[in-house]
Amino acid sequence: MASNSCKSKILSNVLSCLNYKTGKFIIAESKRVGTLYRVIQLSIIGYLVGYVFLSKKSYQAKEESIQSAVITKLKGVAVTNTAESGRMVWEPVDYVIPPQGDAVFFIVTNFIETPNQKLGNCAESPDVPDGHCKGDKDCAKGESVKTGHGFRTGRCLRDNGKSSGTCEIYSWLCHDMTKSNENVLEAENFTIFIKNFIRFPKFSFSKANVQDTADKYHLKKCHYDELLEPYCPIFRLGDIVYRTGHSFQDMVLRGGSIGILIKWKCDLDRDHSECKPRYNFTRIDINASRESTGFNFRHARYYKNESGEVYRTQFKVYGIRINIMVHGKAGKFCIIPTVINIGSGLACIGGGTWLCDWILLYLMKKREFYKDWKFENVKKYEDTKQIPEEQQLTDQSPEV
Repeated sequence: MASNSCKSKILSNVLSCLNYKTGKFIIAESKRVGTLYRVIQLSIIGYLVGYVFLSKKSYQAKEESIQSAVITKLKGVAVTNTAESGRMVWEPVDYVIPPQGDAVFFIVTNFIETPNQKLGNCAESPDVPDGHCKGDKDCAKGESVKTGHGFRTGRCLRDNGKSSGTCEIYSWLCHDMTKSNENVLEAENFTIFIKNFIRFPKFSFSKANVQDTADKYHLKKCHYDELLEPYCPIFRLGDIVYRTGHSFQDMVLRGGSIGILIKWKCDLDRDHSECKPRYNFTRIDINASRESTGFNFRHARYYKNESGEVYRTQFKVYGIRINIMVHGKAGKFCIIPTVINIGSGLACIGGGTWLCDWILLYLMKKREFYKDWKFENVKKYEDTKQIPEEQQLTDQSPEV
């Protein structure tokens, strides 16, 4: 008999796994808590639909590792007339450095020319501290002058018997670098053609910033305008500077550095023609003190005269350094992030239920009354085998 009873209990436990269990709901007629619960529900649903899905498009898989190539080409000519070189025509091969069409390049807008420099001995500039001397022993032969222009010859040159002077150096002669405003290029109408190819490898999507058109002369006559020609890739140099909020004439004289940011934000659930570039222009050589603004450097052109002697013309050039940067992000519908975000929203709604239960059970005046209906105390049945029939739950849920 004991064996049969044990088997019966085991069978009963096994069969109990097939029972369907459901939660017990209690309707608490509290308008304040009910209103709070609906507000929480609507807020979470509004956040999920409005912000997560419509604004952030979190139902999409994202791709930010954009692959990009930039090709540039400049056009425009300028004329200068200097005492050193006379009348001269400047073309892109003269004022674009380097001329290969890279994403980073320099445009000469102003220059100081020092012609006919030859190698020889001369006094170091007095503006160089390391070039000062009181005797020949301060000018060790063969040593270079720090931040100077050449190598010491071993002689200290002093004028009119002065106690100090400057070291003699072997160098390219002529240190007269006086700035002249006559050497300014009329560069405002120079044009920059920026061709940008991009690819999002995750979606195998490629595109360029050049608009497809049947007009083969479109690129020869259009200029970028944010309203009228937002997709023309040809930019006037003057317009680029003005869009940074700075003076073109000031940048022409002192030089500067400009960043052109091309941003691609592509929703691949829409037509591919709607994936278009946006351009931002920023001057990036500005700091709080404005002491280090501007951009310049020196370079030289070398020649030989009829006797075979080498000489050069040195240029200190000021201009605008262009740095083209490309950022991008693409998105396309994917079921995995969609399910994850919907699940997160539903979990938040469950948090609203917990909050309202907590308010009912711990903050309301009738909290003890709610607890009696929320929790059933079964301690008094611990020593019995069955719950009395008079305590069986009715089919209809009680209302509070």
